[in-house]
Amino acid sequence: MKIFGFQIPSVFSLLIWAGVWEVIGQLEWVFIFPPLSGVLIELWDLVGTNAFHKASISTLKSFCYGMFFAITGGVSLGFFMGRVDAANKLLGMWVNIFASAPLSSLVPVLILLFGLGQTTIIVTVVLFAIWIITLDTLAGIKHVSPSLIEMGQSFGASRWNLLYKILFWAALPEILAGIRMGFIRAVKGVIIGQLLVSIIDFGQMFATFSRNLYMEEFWALTLVLFVFALGISSLIGEMEKRVEYYAGVRD
Repeated sequence: MKIFGFQIPSVFSLLIWAGVWEVIGQLEWVFIFPPLSGVLIELWDLVGTNAFHKASISTLKSFCYGMFFAITGGVSLGFFMGRVDAANKLLGMWVNIFASAPLSSLVPVLILLFGLGQTTIIVTVVLFAIWIITLDTLAGIKHVSPSLIEMGQSFGASRWNLLYKILFWAALPEILAGIRMGFIRAVKGVIIGQLLVSIIDFGQMFATFSRNLYMEEFWALTLVLFVFALGISSLIGEMEKRVEYYAGVRD
């Protein structure tokens, strides 16, 4: 970002918004926005509680299980659709529908299928993340030059070597982009699952804070999730930069 020709670090914009938030909170213009200073103080107190530690461990466990299945299933499905035209024609429409559908409306159906528990939350995470991973993997496979595949076949590459040593690495930039977006959607999925399934862990804390108008605690917990999602996204973004080379060699 440049102001009057001077390069300003991107973090400066966050400081501007933090200042605006603090001013609005101090002036009490909107009751749902308490001063940011109060939110940060409450955040420090919140992360030290046993309830937060227990909710964090349980939420992280559901999140990791869900993302494991979402990545495994999404990448596999994307490869299958990218390599088999019949599968792409048969499944492509449904993948796009689920990618754009309001998936929170399906949670009551998941409760009927899997009951009130962690299984439903894990499935919710999978549903929120898997489709974008599938679509980005499919895009990566479609962008691989046929000549690159023909070269591998001419050197006697087996089906497994063709998939892993050529297609996977050539499509890796799009796969990582899909995983990055999947992680962000999964954060939303795990909280929605906790809120709608059985009001547990972070979902229970959000419900309690909002119901009792504990806005400082509410925003403190929201900041935790924002930082987690942003941190994961930034980490995978750095991985994307390191594999940009493969996006060039596939042509």
